[in-house]
Amino acid sequence: MLVSVIIPVYNVRAFVGRCAESLMQQTMRDGVEFVFVDDASTDGSADVLQTVLDRFPERSSQVRIIRHESNRGLPSARNTGLDAAAGKYILHFDGDDFAEPDMLEKMTAVAEADGADIVWSDWYLAFGRNERYMRQPSYATPREALSGILCGAMKYNVWNKLVRRSLYADNDIRFPDGYGMGEDMTMIRLFACAGKVAYIPEAFCHYVKQNADAFSNTYSERHLEELRHNADATIMYLQQKSGAVTGLELDFFKLNVKFPFLISGDKSRYRLWMEWYPEADARIMENRALSLRSRLLQWLASKGCFSAVKAYYLLVHRFVYGVIFR
Repeated sequence: MLVSVIIPVYNVRAFVGRCAESLMQQTMRDGVEFVFVDDASTDGSADVLQTVLDRFPERSSQVRIIRHESNRGLPSARNTGLDAAAGKYILHFDGDDFAEPDMLEKMTAVAEADGADIVWSDWYLAFGRNERYMRQPSYATPREALSGILCGAMKYNVWNKLVRRSLYADNDIRFPDGYGMGEDMTMIRLFACAGKVAYIPEAFCHYVKQNADAFSNTYSERHLEELRHNADATIMYLQQKSGAVTGLELDFFKLNVKFPFLISGDKSRYRLWMEWYPEADARIMENRALSLRSRLLQWLASKGCFSAVKAYYLLVHRFVYGVIFR
């Protein structure tokens, strides 16, 4: 088996049919398995999924559906898929997204040709009526890619990265059960353990932005606990992996973890920004991987100029992105 695609499914009835159809229509016909993990959906997602799969009987031997008896969360669903997967490579794909038909064929071809442990690509950010092409940077080595992720130049999303399965097993890397917010930081550990990487300058995954009308993240207390847990665990992992990264890169990562708190008009989010990782604030202007605008926004926050931060949010995110480019 060349590649296993792991698809967690939880209450995505409106999207899972399109997702499944895009995977069943992949140009890669052999050497692939699709592991759907139904995390105890309650909205009929499983019925929609089965209806679509029934239209592709030629794929039936390549499809597995695993059902959790109770909802265990996204990281647990990914781990269930990992335990069941037999492929040489793993691709995690979310049940509300959809794929270009040549995604698996092209990503596995590059992995095999280059001997890469991880292959990443560009992606689409899909809204209700339009999409944005999200270009990712190219790096020659895993060390350069890891630095790019920590600096914020490259995203650590799971659904645009093909990973050699042995990278998980040999390094005992799992997704953080019970800590869903920021669970894709697991990709950072994989890059820290990779021997060779490759990049494809094409977009294959259409990441569906379901809350297109929301211009800031909404965090419950539990979400904040999960995010902080995953960020702290990632930092500790990298610190314990001798020579993996520098202190400066970890400071850049800390700044990027708390940066979304500034994309808000909520004063409580600004307080969180000040409370989280204040030791990294002195490094704000040193991160040349980020735009000057992003660095200036953080610099204003570090000086307590939150009226200017809010004005930026209202002008750029509510008006420009919310009205002009929507």
